[in-house]
Amino acid sequence: MTENTCAACDCQLDANPIRVKVGGKTVEVCCEECAQALNEAGASAAGTRED
Repeated sequence: MTENTCAACDCQLDANPIRVKVGGKTVEVCCEECAQALNEAGASAAGTRED
């Protein structure tokens, strides 16, 4: 069995991870705090372009 870890903090995931879509890819995280952090990071990475 492979060990699954949180995409944000590398903690081991339990049987019910939270799935978050970031940049068109679904990743699994251990808690709502990590989900929020990835959502914010994804928004920052996408950025907004002001011309």
